[in-house]
Amino acid sequence: MRLAPEGYSLIGGATALAALFTGIGLWLGGIWLVLLATVGGAALAFTVWFFRDPEREAPREARTGTALVAPADGKVVEIVEDESSDFIEGPVRRLSIFLSPLNVHVNRAPATGTIAWTRYIPGEYLVAWHPKASEKNERSEIGMHHTSGIPIIFKQIAGAVARRIEFHLEADDQVEAGERYGIVKFGSRMDILVPRSVSWTVDIGTRVRAGETIIGYVPAPAADDAPAPRASASSA
Repeated sequence: MRLAPEGYSLIGGATALAALFTGIGLWLGGIWLVLLATVGGAALAFTVWFFRDPEREAPREARTGTALVAPADGKVVEIVEDESSDFIEGPVRRLSIFLSPLNVHVNRAPATGTIAWTRYIPGEYLVAWHPKASEKNERSEIGMHHTSGIPIIFKQIAGAVARRIEFHLEADDQVEAGERYGIVKFGSRMDILVPRSVSWTVDIGTRVRAGETIIGYVPAPAADDAPAPRASASSA
């Protein structure tokens, strides 16, 4: 089973803890050995399971066409329309995915294109499904241009448990739909913002898989038809 590299240190810590608990159990003997070895083993097993990173292949229509894929595993909890953003010209649509601690937490690019900018924003730790989590919680924000020219924003948002966001993208990086780019540790939320010309194919309550589930389509490229993104000087 492939594991996310971001989890190696925590898996090592859980292994050491399991060994310590087992050692104490051996010293105490009797029922203590069973109890402590079970607790340590369960903690290690959960940590390994949390950082699993299964192989995924995005649909061809996402890698080379107009489809968008889910950037995270989980359940769609919000689909709303906003007036504007600082990267997309005009009204936008936002889709939010909640990740429970049992979901795969490796995040993947929702589309094929070019990264325009990235930024990290410190913040609060409201529960990930809270309506204000998108605005107030610790998060990363990444702006990209789809191959059609349409601007897209996707965000990793920390929850009440998750306190560690990691991502590995920089401005001018070329990415392919479904490509791994980061992780949020232990429960979180992912948002994706698009122009209103994009149509969603999922509803609230839909369960999605990062890099595999098609969540929407951008309009087919046409001359002078793609909305112009606003310039941004943000950086990680």
